[in-house]
Amino acid sequence: MPTETPHVIDGADLAALNTFGLPGRAAHLAVIEHSEQLAALLARPDWGDAPSLVLGGGSNIVVDGDFPGWVLQVAIRGRELAGEDEDFRYVRAGGGENWHDFVRWTLAQGWGGLENLSLIPGTVGAAPIQNIGAYGLELEARFDHLEAVSLADGRARRFDAADCGFGYRDSVFKRGEAGRWLIASVTFRLPRRWRPVTHYADVAAELAARDIGVPTPLDVSDAVVAIRRRKLPDPAVLGNAGSFFKNPRVDDATLARLQAAHPGLPHYSQPGGGAKIAAGWLIDQCGWKGRDLGPVGCFERQALVLVNRGGANGADVRRAAEAIRADVAARFGVELEPEPVFVSARRE
Repeated sequence: MPTETPHVIDGADLAALNTFGLPGRAAHLAVIEHSEQLAALLARPDWGDAPSLVLGGGSNIVVDGDFPGWVLQVAIRGRELAGEDEDFRYVRAGGGENWHDFVRWTLAQGWGGLENLSLIPGTVGAAPIQNIGAYGLELEARFDHLEAVSLADGRARRFDAADCGFGYRDSVFKRGEAGRWLIASVTFRLPRRWRPVTHYADVAAELAARDIGVPTPLDVSDAVVAIRRRKLPDPAVLGNAGSFFKNPRVDDATLARLQAAHPGLPHYSQPGGGAKIAAGWLIDQCGWKGRDLGPVGCFERQALVLVNRGGANGADVRRAAEAIRADVAARFGVELEPEPVFVSARRE
């Protein structure tokens, strides 16, 4: 039987728990291995009104100094086929499962559907918070529901897709429900009549280079893994939080203005009008690709990725990010929005 009391570390070092490798300490770190442990934690007299932070793989945060409250590291495991019907298989995973390992496990079972999201860093529980997406697919397209536990009173709640309010790299867990829930498990709806999603140019080119005309789910996953490894730095080698800025969405008038001045502008038309424009291209045009500001810089092969060249702290990341945003705004009149969450004692 698992213990009802979570393992707690006071004054925990967060440097190894965030992929940027930024320094900082948490007043308390609790490792949650099953959801029932949260109730025991909430009953502690030192829980009180201290701030709390739910941490998955630490791949989408910027640690900006010490955190004065509780960090809850989600370590809930488990992977299973929860059910199936004529159209779908329903596959459940614990919130602490490694996302990429889970994707590859589904493929090993012969269940396609998540392959375009291969090699995205982080955990299963963090995936719906960010509504992760890549290469023509977003998580919401495969999402069924999640089970979460309230940080206020320990009650469990099911969130269906409509409850999650998914948007581009967004959900209610980044807005009205931010900081209120620990996601214990997520259930995905994988199509039994699978069709590959290969319209994204890089994926199509990679499959063609491999002479694969009719790909399997594993073929698509292998292609995505190869693309990501070529473009993106390994956080174990060079600290980073993946794509640092969202692709900004602009209206039709702004798009026309930008295209008139910059005919090569990469953009992606959106339902209902307007378009997303490539943030990496904007940053590259401002001369930031491969350029450093102190110990933080833009990766040489992908301007959208900020990297820790060594010894950086949260303030260094802030400084570089603000300088990049200012340059893009000055040249293009477009505001960039960071994807990672800044974690610190200060109020954002």
